[in-house]
Amino acid sequence: MKTHIAIDVGGTQLRAACYPSDSVIPLKLNKITTQSSDATPLERLTALISSIWPDGQEVAAIGLAVPGPTNPYQGIIYTAPNIPGWDNLPLVGLLQEKFNVPVFLGNDANLAALGEWQFGVGRGHHHLLYLTISTGIGGGVILDDRLLLGMHGLATELGHITLVPDGPLCGCGKRGHLEAFSSGTAIARWVEQELAAGKPSTLPSNQKLSAREISAAAQQGDALAKAAFHRAGTYLGIALANYLHAFNPSIIIFGGGVSRSGELLFAPMRAILREQVISPQYLADLTITTAALGDESGLMGALALARSGMM
Repeated sequence: MKTHIAIDVGGTQLRAACYPSDSVIPLKLNKITTQSSDATPLERLTALISSIWPDGQEVAAIGLAVPGPTNPYQGIIYTAPNIPGWDNLPLVGLLQEKFNVPVFLGNDANLAALGEWQFGVGRGHHHLLYLTISTGIGGGVILDDRLLLGMHGLATELGHITLVPDGPLCGCGKRGHLEAFSSGTAIARWVEQELAAGKPSTLPSNQKLSAREISAAAQQGDALAKAAFHRAGTYLGIALANYLHAFNPSIIIFGGGVSRSGELLFAPMRAILREQVISPQYLADLTITTAALGDESGLMGALALARSGMM
């Protein structure tokens, strides 16, 4: 029986699983921390793959979901956030040499889109847009049953569309991106600034806040917390109108922790979206929903990639 290995690479944790060709239930699954004092992240990754290698069964391919900008055609990680030394790393070549099987890699947000399309709520759709809203904002797009990658594999950086040219500083170092308005980091930063300016709130003004804490305060009726999510949702809706005009998807899927705030974020998003689209036909038969795979999106996307090699 042929098997496929899927790997989800994160800055703090590496997860790997071996799957039979006809099931999404893993034969073996293991996870370890990405970094330690006794081995490099690459050494830990290769040891993890070896630990779930199937006995007496052929591995058809390995798929990896990795953070940060990648070149899936050349198998290179340009840079991986929070993983020292992973700059211009030819990871595919290194792993193919080690394990002697085909290896495919992709950006984790792109592969989350691929995973939701093949195994999650995106099944049956031919035109899909996926957004993960967490510390940052990432995304992926399926058009005409193909994952949209671009010339160097750098397409669909959906969190870095510019909404206000001289707007707040984004984590990437540029200004006015969607991520600087609607990510969990941006929501917390705006609330902290408002508190420092003397705005009343039940939230503490002398400590770092999280989007989860702000969401909980908003659910309890805190006006500043509700305003923070209204602001984030409004800018998200403006960005979504741009995406609808560019890609015309039939489904938009939201993942990431901030999306769990629900209507606090999505009600203002939908309101401004209706105002911003140039034709109501962009909203006709459009499904807007949350992701089904949750924390499994990276593994499931890597599995879909390993099985299809779709690049």
